[in-house]
Amino acid sequence: MSEKVNLKEMLSKNVQQSGILLAFVVIVVLFSVMNPSFLSPGNITNIVLQYSYVLVLATGMLFVIVLGQIDLSVGSVVAVTGALSAVLVIKMGMPWWVGILAAIVFGLIIGAWQGFWVAFVGIPGFIVTLAGMLLFRGLTYQILQNVSLSPFPKTYYNVANGFLNGLLGGNGFDLFTLLIFAIGVIGFAYSQWRTRQARVHYNQNVEAIWIFVAKIVLIGAIVMWFGNQLAHSRGLPIVLILLAVLVLIYGILAGSTTFGRDVYAIGGNKTAAALSGINVKMVSFWTYVNMGFLAAVAGVIYSARMNGAQPGAGNMFELDAIAACFIGGASTTGGIGKISGALIGGLIMAVLSNGMQLMGASTSTQQIVKGLVLLVAVAFDVYNKRRAGGQ
Repeated sequence: MSEKVNLKEMLSKNVQQSGILLAFVVIVVLFSVMNPSFLSPGNITNIVLQYSYVLVLATGMLFVIVLGQIDLSVGSVVAVTGALSAVLVIKMGMPWWVGILAAIVFGLIIGAWQGFWVAFVGIPGFIVTLAGMLLFRGLTYQILQNVSLSPFPKTYYNVANGFLNGLLGGNGFDLFTLLIFAIGVIGFAYSQWRTRQARVHYNQNVEAIWIFVAKIVLIGAIVMWFGNQLAHSRGLPIVLILLAVLVLIYGILAGSTTFGRDVYAIGGNKTAAALSGINVKMVSFWTYVNMGFLAAVAGVIYSARMNGAQPGAGNMFELDAIAACFIGGASTTGGIGKISGALIGGLIMAVLSNGMQLMGASTSTQQIVKGLVLLVAVAFDVYNKRRAGGQ
């Protein structure tokens, strides 16, 4: 028979994940107290629109960090892919989808370029992507010829700014948005129940049923509240649909595929992974290709959001992506990290930026706060490792 895990054991089982959830709640409550408009439907919608690219980048960066590597070039890749798309669509008058396709293909090429040097030549990812950060930033200036390009056609613009609204009607709110979120909650609850039943079947530890139900109800309530805020604003953002699809795909990739397990194995112990038959070079290569792909997706989203391309676009985006992963529980030594943690870390970065902007904080103050939050998160990771080693 499987053992029931009580509330204290459940929280202590993953203290870092529990701590980051608590930190996220505290930050949200703090900003909502300081500024009542922080949790308004309009501002919630703005957070989704303004910072979705961070979550896309954090999803890709997690795989790189779990692998035991790093990517410092993602901000420049966002800029150069957005610049290529702008030149094709705005300057050359090509269809909007050609710009998106070209940006994604270019992102894949960039990922393959950097993956080659890391995986097959053996240069550390830090050095390769540092060079890439300079290389692709310079290429951005050349593509744009040092000037900004705008605006994009309406269809391209809607990728990051459009909404699905009024499909099912609603009096003062969008019923379609609420229905989509309700379906998402039901799907999540069913998935969690299936997972719990599988653990029971294999005699693994599971939490008490009341804890399980309470967790589902709490998460469901929060998600439905979030959906209700969107429904009372402008409806369901198109970029949120794109983000949800990516999160679902990469959640499965990380937890239920051979590639995902290989990434974690290499990050945990590269030598042991190689001895067990894992093709370390190919896994490392494809991890960087994937990062290039997601950086290009973020480049499309960001350029659509800004309705144009600028030579300085994407500056310091790598900080937000890396910080999101470490704040969300990824280990600095590799082998540890979850998609859900990276998303929570990304949300913390987004909430911090948005909340401080509402308070009128300067850009310098925002950077200081983000830097301190990152330092504390990594210090917490080191502390946990030392404590675990002493037990």
